Amino acid sequence: MADFNAPVADIRFALEAQAGLSGLAATWGEEAVDGGLVEALLEEAGKLASGVIAPTNRAGDTEHAVLENGVVRLPTGFSEAYDAYVEGGWNALSFDPEYGGQGLPWTLALAVSEMVEAANMAFGVGALLTKGAIELLQRHGTPDQKALYLPNMIAGTWSGTMNLTEPQAGTDLARLRTKAERAGDGSYRITGQKIFITYGEHELTDNIVHLVLARLPDAPPGVKGISLFIVPKFLPKADGSPGERNDLRAVSLEHKLGIKGSPTCVMAYGDDGGATGFLVGEEHKGLSCMFTMMNNARVAVGLQGLAIAERAYQQALDFAGQRVQGQRAGADVTIDQHPDVARTLAWMRARIEAQRGLIYWTAACFDHAEKAGDGEEKARWMAFFELLTPVVKSWATDGGVAIASEGVQIHGGMGFIEETGAAQHYRDARILPIYEGTNGIQAIDLVGRKIARDKGAAAAALFAVIEADIATARDAGDDAMADAVAAGLSELRSATDWVAATMAADADAVLAVATPYQRLFGTVAGGWQMLRQARGAKGEGAFEKAKRASAAFYMKSEMPLAAALAEMTRP
Repeated sequence: MADFNAPVADIRFALEAQAGLSGLAATWGEEAVDGGLVEALLEEAGKLASGVIAPTNRAGDTEHAVLENGVVRLPTGFSEAYDAYVEGGWNALSFDPEYGGQGLPWTLALAVSEMVEAANMAFGVGALLTKGAIELLQRHGTPDQKALYLPNMIAGTWSGTMNLTEPQAGTDLARLRTKAERAGDGSYRITGQKIFITYGEHELTDNIVHLVLARLPDAPPGVKGISLFIVPKFLPKADGSPGERNDLRAVSLEHKLGIKGSPTCVMAYGDDGGATGFLVGEEHKGLSCMFTMMNNARVAVGLQGLAIAERAYQQALDFAGQRVQGQRAGADVTIDQHPDVARTLAWMRARIEAQRGLIYWTAACFDHAEKAGDGEEKARWMAFFELLTPVVKSWATDGGVAIASEGVQIHGGMGFIEETGAAQHYRDARILPIYEGTNGIQAIDLVGRKIARDKGAAAAALFAVIEADIATARDAGDDAMADAVAAGLSELRSATDWVAATMAADADAVLAVATPYQRLFGTVAGGWQMLRQARGAKGEGAFEKAKRASAAFYMKSEMPLAAALAEMTRP
């Protein structure tokens, strides 16, 4: 099993050449994107990921998280790795300094998260949910709630969860049955059961802050009657330290295909009369608050797709460079010398680089919006972020599964044997197109909300940005790559016009092809990012040449799919 080496140089390149990190300096300040700071940040995070977290990945898969007498035991090394993660301040990068955060752009925090998730996704997913919970409370919590919960959550000494799903209510949140009763003292009593709660119980932190969707007795039917509550494992004392144990517990852990080191809990609330909860936002309006956390998490799950792809690629590349099979020109060769294996590895690398660029560019949109005030500029950047969120989540996670599958294929029969570790990457990746909203739901969101809502205006504005980059590439003499992206963009624009025009009159016709449309969007957006990659790789060193070659490969192997996907969307 190959060691994991954090791809620091690739990430640093993508942040600048594709995401345009230096462009944030005007609003965030030079110190937030200083080259020396970024370099040091990535180098140290890479050491943590490669040297401390990655060695726990195998134990997570073989030992699993287990529930013993109401206590969740995590695999060997998880606790020590988490302590190192917290002590390094890695949980706090992008959050408000008022509550102990470091105030850096989210794009940089995601770059660090990529390395952590690639090192051990079952470990990293706990921090992913905590960060989403922090983002939610920053935006929707009261001043008292922020002061009480955020410092410990940002420090990583308390963790956070998202409690939506119930046995009868997966995607259909209108079917939620968890109840909330007003207690008369400003708090609420929560009773019910939630399933699929990631890190719902563990001993890594001093407290666990559950964010729970529930329904009040007088709530209107459907999703408009859902409220959101903070339900901590331990009720905080006035000084912020954990106090009395709340009426909640993990009753079982799920037995899963992958990410087995992550405890996925069935949570029971109110066995002894009701768990104490505290309202977030307004009554009956909890789902809009929860969407803040869900959108954050959807981009982060797309990042997980990138991370597992990177991990699987590194292992496949290492194996292919060592496995001797067959001959060429009368000499024994390693399998990476065979053209089809070389092609597969080139495809894996190109798809990873396209995904990385798109994710980081999307995150940078959020960062631009954060500092843009309340005018048109903020609205423009947020429109890009919201438009691309379902694309990032679906396209990058589909890519993660496909790349992990090819990683197994390159190992041949040994890939089907657990001891090589290739199968673990494939099993771990398979959850990604499912949780935080299935990729089919992302497709519905893309066509039904992001395109139909504004009649394709945000998409048209994004296409103008892509066209500008195409023109820049032509000016630089990169006509072949510019032509490939332009052809794909033409197909995407035509399909988008049809979606925008048809959704109101014949929604079923659009929904039936929402997934191929979404894949078309990802393919073209990925090509655009590879065009930016080629433009950013200006030198003649081996690194820059490899980046240009990878971009050219993407244009040849992936961009022709745009025409086929566009044909699938046509009536």
